[in-house]
Amino acid sequence: MAKIFTNPITCSTKLGFDFSSSHRHLRRTSFTLSLTQSPCKAWIRRFAAMDSSGTNSAKEVNVGLDATTEEAYATQSKLLKEFISIPSIDKAWIFNSDSGPQAMVAMSQANLLANKKRKFMLSGHISKESNQSVNFHWASFPIEMTGVSAFVPSPSGLKLLVIRNPENESPTKFEIWRSSQLEKEFHVPQKVHGSVYVDGWFEGISWNSDETRVAYVAEEPSLPKPTFDHLGCYKKGNSLEKDIGSWKGQGDWEEEWGEAYAGKRQPALFVIDVDSGEVEPVKGVPRSISVGQVVWSPNSKGSAQYLVFAGWLGDKRKLGIKYCYNRPCAVYAIKFTDVSSGSDEGKDDANKAFPIHNLTKSISSGFCPRFSKDGKFLLFVSAKTAVDSGAHWATESLHKIDWPSDGKLPESANIVDLIKVVNCPDDGCFPGLYVTGLLSDPWLSDGQTLMLSSYWRSCRAILSLNLLSGEVSRVSPSDSDYSWSVLALDGDNIVAVSSSPVSVPEIKYGKKVLDPAGKPSWQWSDTENPVFKFSEKISSGLSSLQFKILKVPISNVSECLTEGAKKPIEAIYVSSSKSKENGKCDPLVVVIHGGPHSVAPCSFSKDLAYLSSIGYSLLIVNYRGSLGFGEEALQSLPGKVGSQDVKDVLSAVDHAIEMGLADPSRITLLGGSHGGFLTTHLIGQAPDKFVAAAARNPVCNMASMVGITDIPDWCFFEAYGDKSHYTEAPSPEDLSLLQKMSPISHISKVKTPTLFLLGTQDLRVPISNGFQYVRALKEKGVEVKVLVFPNDNHPLDRPQTDYESFLNIAVWFNKYCNLRLGDKFMAFDLISFSPGLDLWGLFQRRMKFYG
Repeated sequence: MAKIFTNPITCSTKLGFDFSSSHRHLRRTSFTLSLTQSPCKAWIRRFAAMDSSGTNSAKEVNVGLDATTEEAYATQSKLLKEFISIPSIDKAWIFNSDSGPQAMVAMSQANLLANKKRKFMLSGHISKESNQSVNFHWASFPIEMTGVSAFVPSPSGLKLLVIRNPENESPTKFEIWRSSQLEKEFHVPQKVHGSVYVDGWFEGISWNSDETRVAYVAEEPSLPKPTFDHLGCYKKGNSLEKDIGSWKGQGDWEEEWGEAYAGKRQPALFVIDVDSGEVEPVKGVPRSISVGQVVWSPNSKGSAQYLVFAGWLGDKRKLGIKYCYNRPCAVYAIKFTDVSSGSDEGKDDANKAFPIHNLTKSISSGFCPRFSKDGKFLLFVSAKTAVDSGAHWATESLHKIDWPSDGKLPESANIVDLIKVVNCPDDGCFPGLYVTGLLSDPWLSDGQTLMLSSYWRSCRAILSLNLLSGEVSRVSPSDSDYSWSVLALDGDNIVAVSSSPVSVPEIKYGKKVLDPAGKPSWQWSDTENPVFKFSEKISSGLSSLQFKILKVPISNVSECLTEGAKKPIEAIYVSSSKSKENGKCDPLVVVIHGGPHSVAPCSFSKDLAYLSSIGYSLLIVNYRGSLGFGEEALQSLPGKVGSQDVKDVLSAVDHAIEMGLADPSRITLLGGSHGGFLTTHLIGQAPDKFVAAAARNPVCNMASMVGITDIPDWCFFEAYGDKSHYTEAPSPEDLSLLQKMSPISHISKVKTPTLFLLGTQDLRVPISNGFQYVRALKEKGVEVKVLVFPNDNHPLDRPQTDYESFLNIAVWFNKYCNLRLGDKFMAFDLISFSPGLDLWGLFQRRMKFYG
């Protein structure tokens, strides 16, 4: 019999059996175990309460599941809940006060019962001790922000804007808080605007410098729809209100921005006066431009003030924009006049639409605008490489333009490159820019040093950019394989978050020091009081884990057209430090990220940490095409999907086997989206390699997907290798190629048992794509299991969905890897049984469950 219990619970087992013909009872049973885990006691009670027939003598419950699955759920669910409940650090702010720097951290936590994220705020002050150590003195308890969509502190930290988006037709609520009380509350009705955009591309909430106004992006009011009376006659003079005895028609259909934006109306600019609550829609922005990321221009005396924002054109076709940096966009500016000031200029301009200025005409992409500390420059990020090539995300660049001190904008601005695209980075050198955003105030006190976070190969790193010299430096420790992100700046010092696949996120403090030559560097220290603490189960599960980044040589160097594509790929290997105590490797989960132009960084994932903690090693593969390795490696994949990326994953798996890190008989696959594309490709192209697989909203057939996805251009670009072939009317030749490069073309060879997790609301990879593949597998007798989540879209990240997905993934993999469920978290001290109990029969039934 296989070993049932493994470390960290110490166990020795002695079993004696009497196989006489008269009975098959357990004659002598002695268990010597370390009883350290409370869940074991409940397991003992359940075990002891079972009669000889294997049913619960106190109460029998029929939950519609087979006994094996029910037992698996019961064993796994408690531990998974512990991991899912780990909070996340979302944002942070640092403010100066009389008592020293004050920290405010926005956090979120899964609320499984409500199936949404619970948002809360933790505050405290920072003390710098005489021994140079730094301590965060947190408040005793966080404050839950119930029903809050966003909270944004003012620049001084003296005010806090809280926004509560409406449900149904109720108004949007704006609250202005001071240190001890609610100061103002305003309700903005739907006829003014709908919900404020608080995430994604169009998010933008910005206080002005004197903290009297806030600019923001919200859904424009609903467009009028035709009204009909009870007889069906059209009524003239339509209003937004529904009259008694009449009904509203549907009106004209308007295209949306795809995945995650279904049902969202056109984003538009608004300004609210925080004293009066008066809301002004910003006029002059055409409806063909979807606005976002608004900031105020510097408030120079005697000069006009502008609202500066990013804008995306959607006049022809609004392709999906979520995760897609390849949508053309520009940085715009429009003059703002205070119509409530009482001045003659304000009165004259009350109904005036000012001209809109495109500040980045000469470049195909511009977003995330930020002004320099002195207001002389406007910086912005560009995804020009993605827009021009067609890749949904690619290596970025950073630029600046001069901002006129007199407020008179030129016809065309001179764009200066600050960080250029890196094509083929040298080993250990800066691989290029891959940011997801910038801090609202990213500057050190010198006003010339910008701090940002970016992917650096298989990690995330904190970088500094000197505006004068153009030098880019790595600020987070260069010898660290952890991922680092800057949260906020404390003068010239940095508050950051750091994590790894085996360690939960922690707040780090980086103190700026100067070397003898005056060159800055940062000394990093832990905070004595962590932001949050974890249960014994989590600590126990993570304490024995370790990870390393493997360099994996590629298998097809002769086929590579560029030097960047010839370099080794990376894979993150996570394992238990005791995984080979019995001479055998733990089962391996090969984790494949989506995109394909994305990256799996060395950071903490609650779901993957859970899999590691129950006895799996992980191999997280960053194949060519991933972010963080330079543009040549990234652009080597388009036109070769389903081939080059498949070879890279297989190379990583074979490399792990050759190093003795994986048992070839117990390897599984896990991937979503393009990772699901590779998962289903691999079980077809390497049918004997994997014992089980799990695919989350996988791309299985690009030929059937192309006509219904929100990103049909993705199918063409990844199949052909350039964007010129994209059309809304694919030819038979197009469809033939798309089908040939899809996993479904290899379905005749598939025999791997596969779990599918599909979201009904997915616009990116519509659910029909997964269903077609599932039905084809069933047709040929392959074992499949399908979970469908009716209210989820592409990420499958709502709390209950995330929880149920990984519970089933664990149970599915355990079944085919012969892993005893809960090995690392169960122990009991069993002394004796009732003499009349059929212990052998009971033992057989229980051990059948454990394989």
